[in-house]
Amino acid sequence: MNAALHRLSILAAAPARRILGLMSGTSLDGLDLALCHCQGSGSTLKVTLEHHTTVPYPAALQARLRAISQRQVSLEELTILHAELARHHAAIILETLKTWDIAPTEIDLLASHGQTVWHSPAHQRPGHAYQHHATLQIGEPDHLAALTGIITVADFRQKHVAHGHEGAPLAGYADALLFGNPTQARVLLNLGGIANFTYLPAGGGPAIITDTGPANTLLDSAVRQYLPGHTFDDGGRLTAQGTQHPGLLTALLAHPFFAAPLPKTTGPELFSPAYLAAAQQASGTAALSLPHLLATLVELTAVSVAQAIKNCVQAPETSIFVSGGGAHNPVLLAAIRHHLPGFTLAPTEALGIPADAKEAVLFAVLANETVAGNPAISLGKISLP
Repeated sequence: MNAALHRLSILAAAPARRILGLMSGTSLDGLDLALCHCQGSGSTLKVTLEHHTTVPYPAALQARLRAISQRQVSLEELTILHAELARHHAAIILETLKTWDIAPTEIDLLASHGQTVWHSPAHQRPGHAYQHHATLQIGEPDHLAALTGIITVADFRQKHVAHGHEGAPLAGYADALLFGNPTQARVLLNLGGIANFTYLPAGGGPAIITDTGPANTLLDSAVRQYLPGHTFDDGGRLTAQGTQHPGLLTALLAHPFFAAPLPKTTGPELFSPAYLAAAQQASGTAALSLPHLLATLVELTAVSVAQAIKNCVQAPETSIFVSGGGAHNPVLLAAIRHHLPGFTLAPTEALGIPADAKEAVLFAVLANETVAGNPAISLGKISLP
């Protein structure tokens, strides 16, 4: 038997696996790494987070990745980035493991989400001849496996799409394993570039997993446009100086995505600077100052998140646990609390997983299930070193 396949079969039967989860989201701010000790699988799974960190991307790489969603790159550049980003991730992995004083041979699996460069659920292209969902992530896993020597599970979204689903959000499968509670209904809310949540009814009923609309993607884009050299509104300080503009908010919420039934997915392809510019033109707010614009965009996120949660959560005593970059924005959290009275909001630290590590942990869990767990949660492709 091929030695790598033999090792994979041993890992599948082992009582536990050490998995390094990797996540790079639509905010394009860097690579999240979470080293997890995964014992068991499925209902017996227990995860211990050993280490986690985020390694920022260089500004030039961020700009090149962002240009893809703005349709500004050639096929050659996309092809190069597919390999280049993987090699950049491999270098980050090896350097981070050295910092943690851990040899690559001590890691059983890498779990790489890759970088989504285009997400295309069918509802975003009405009238197109191809009426199935589609999605594309770059960061070729064969490069990761070859350069690190670690078996790699990656490209998790494609099988979800192949079975007729939208390919995102995927977090709900792992959320249910890690955070389901027999007596407490929970919402796991992620405020990344796009806002999404998993609703877990008390007692293990069917979960609801959905995107709700933009979170940081439009906020960060506005800051970059108005303040060159800055990438986000640190702590919501600029936002706190503004007030929402009702006309612009109405124009933004007029997009049919917000009225579409749950579950649904979206991305920065839809909630782009062009979407914002069109709403500003329609509402006569093209000259709105940055603080007022940011305050309106925060309200857009808060209203759309609250609307979606209310549509599927009947018990207002449900607890909401927040992760992602938006978990560090007190103005955004206050706006969400305002629209969800009776709900409690807390960071995912309250459940034992830091907000900045949660998404990377979830992909480690998905890799664990693919290799050793329930075939119903068999997502991702396996690359051997």
